[in-house]
Amino acid sequence: MKKIGIIVQRYGTEINGGAEYHARLIAEKISDHFDVEVFTTTALDYITWDHHYSSEKETINGISVNRFKVEKPRDPVKFGKIQEIVFNEEHLIEDEIEWLREEGPFVPGLIKELERRDDEFSFHIFFSYRYYQSYYGVKRFEKKAILVPTAEHDDVVYMRLFKDLFNLPAAIIYNSVEEKEIINRVSGNYDVPGDIVGVGSEIPDSFDPEGFKNKYKIKGDYILYVGRLDENKGIPELLRYFSRYLNEVSGDFTLVLIGKAYVEIPKDPKIVHLGFLSDTDKFNALKGSAFLVIPSQFESLSMVTLEAWALGRPVVANGRTEVLKGQCIRSNAGLWYGNYEEFKQVFKILSNDQNLRKEMGENGSRFFEENYSWKVIIDKYIDLINRL
Repeated sequence: MKKIGIIVQRYGTEINGGAEYHARLIAEKISDHFDVEVFTTTALDYITWDHHYSSEKETINGISVNRFKVEKPRDPVKFGKIQEIVFNEEHLIEDEIEWLREEGPFVPGLIKELERRDDEFSFHIFFSYRYYQSYYGVKRFEKKAILVPTAEHDDVVYMRLFKDLFNLPAAIIYNSVEEKEIINRVSGNYDVPGDIVGVGSEIPDSFDPEGFKNKYKIKGDYILYVGRLDENKGIPELLRYFSRYLNEVSGDFTLVLIGKAYVEIPKDPKIVHLGFLSDTDKFNALKGSAFLVIPSQFESLSMVTLEAWALGRPVVANGRTEVLKGQCIRSNAGLWYGNYEEFKQVFKILSNDQNLRKEMGENGSRFFEENYSWKVIIDKYIDLINRL
């Protein structure tokens, strides 16, 4: 049986979103076909990379996990200064290397361990191109490296540092058509083998949406957001738009927010923040919602969007995110907006037309099964690894 290393910046059952959750699901799902071992950090916080997990080795859901302490926690002031230079000023490639080091997680010990055990592994799968372990891991192992970039259309993807990186790995596993197009365009890596795969999700067999509403005292119909509540996820704009919408349009819908807040949430009975919830509560909330809203401008896939479609719920997305807009068009299961007036019209349409919500939800369910069921995802991983 081939042995596969999974390398990602954070790993644990406490992390239920983003590339880290993506990596854990893939590790667990392909372990039926390959001998899988994970290499990650002891960090839980992605901003500071502070030491959190005490065990250097542990087993999580049957997967062996190796943890390495970050040798240099992020200095937000220093990182902010170098980021200002590389994003907004003329600079040298050395400035971009410093940016990478300051962004972290700085774990040279992880790379050294992969080198020491090189002969054991057929391939390494590196998640998230923009972090230290992926950059130096792909450069070190090249044709034994498979990269899952999870790239977003932001300033980072245009850095010179990564143009060469995208040309090095044995293969690239993309999350979407749009992500592949961006990376091809900025790096010219058309000759690098790869596939558009994405990730599935663990969808429960049963749901209790009424139980969710009773538990959290939510009355009437609601629109749902799930994820981090911060600037990068577009939350301040969503809150401004929804508050204005409430003032201009009569309606009974409540906006329910699930996730840890890094921005201030207005005190309004029509805006309910529930904080971080369990997967069970999350899926019950999705099942009971009128539709999901994704205001982020920076997404490489959006797993919660796929989960909403799996449960037959339509999605409203920020149309400035090419990936989300493209997914909505291909699925015919979502609408999008680019400014407040479009936001207002889209919310009015979906709020007032239950039949349209049902039809779009059914489209989403079919789209999920055809493209993101676990059999489809894992077959693509197996096929790519066997071809390599």
